[in-house]
Amino acid sequence: MYAMVLSKRGGPLTLQQRPDPTPGPGEVRVKVGACGVCRTDLHVVDGDLPDLRYPIIPGHEVVGRVDAMGEGVTDLVPGMRVGVPWLGYTCGDCFYCRADKENLCDHPRFTGYTRDGGFASHLVADARYCFPLDEHGDDAAIAPLLCAGLIGWRSLVMAGEGKTLGIYGFGAAGHIVAQVARAQGRSIYAFTRSGDRDAQQLALSLGAAWAGASEERPPIELDAAIIYAPVGKLVPLALRAVRKGGRVICAGIHMSDIPAFPYSILWGERQVISVTNLTRQDGIDFLAAAANAEIHTHTTVFPLTKANEALACLRDGKLIGAAVLRP
Repeated sequence: MYAMVLSKRGGPLTLQQRPDPTPGPGEVRVKVGACGVCRTDLHVVDGDLPDLRYPIIPGHEVVGRVDAMGEGVTDLVPGMRVGVPWLGYTCGDCFYCRADKENLCDHPRFTGYTRDGGFASHLVADARYCFPLDEHGDDAAIAPLLCAGLIGWRSLVMAGEGKTLGIYGFGAAGHIVAQVARAQGRSIYAFTRSGDRDAQQLALSLGAAWAGASEERPPIELDAAIIYAPVGKLVPLALRAVRKGGRVICAGIHMSDIPAFPYSILWGERQVISVTNLTRQDGIDFLAAAANAEIHTHTTVFPLTKANEALACLRDGKLIGAAVLRP
C-alpha cells in the first residue's frame, strides 16, 4: 500500500510505501476509492487535537471496497462498497456507551486521528463502524457525506425544528446540510467570510433565502444557527442573530477561543450547544435522509499525492464545497 503520512506536527505529509495491512479479528481492509479532506484533518496536521501520536495517516471521509476480512466479520463481504467515518471504535462499557451515547465514549478511537485513515490506497477499519453503501453515485461525490454530512446532520437535528436556520461557514458541511434543510422545508441564511462571493453564490444556488458576510445581520431573526467555521468570535454574532429561545450550535471539533460577550445576548433562554462526534445511528439516519434529499456535493478532486495542496486550499479558503483525494 501507499499513503500520505504525517510524521510530525505541522507536516508536510509525505508519500510512503508500506506492507499491505492485515485486518485483525472484527476488522476489514478497505481499498480506498476516495477520501474527503475535512477541516479536522487540518487540526490533526496542525497538532490542535490532544494525544496525537506520530506517524499517522489522516483522513476520515472514506469510500472504498472491502478487499480482506478478519476473523468474525459477518455483516460485510468482499467487494462491498462501504463508508468509513470519523468514529472508528467505542468501548461499549463506559457510562456513555451504556446510555446509548457512544459519541461521548470515554475510550474512543478515531479514523485518521488515533488510528490510520484514508489518505492512502488501503486502510484497516473496525467492521462495526463501516457503513454499507449502495452502488449509486461516484465515490468522490459520496466521500464528503462521511463527516461533513454526518456532522451536518447531527448539528441540524440539535438545532431543533425551527424554520429559519443560519449557517456560518458555507463549506463542505454547510453546503450539504443546506440541501437537507431545504428538503425539510426550512429557510437558509448563509454566512461566509467577508467578500467570499463564490461561497455566497453557491448558497443562493442551493436555495438559500439570503447570503452575506458573517458580520452582517440577517434580514429576519433566526430560529437557530449552526457554526461550522472554527472561529470563536462567530458565537456572539450568531447569538445576536437568533431570536429568544433560539439555539446556536457549535459543530466543530476544535474552535478558537470564544470572546467575552454581554449576558444580554444570551438572555431570553438562548442556548449555545456543542456537537461531539457522531453515532452509528446518525449515519443510518443521515444516509437515508441524504438519499431522499437527492444531495449533490460540490467537490474538487485531487490525486492522493497532492494532499498537501488540498489541505492548503482548504486552509486558505480557496475551495468551493469540499476537496476529495483519489488514490
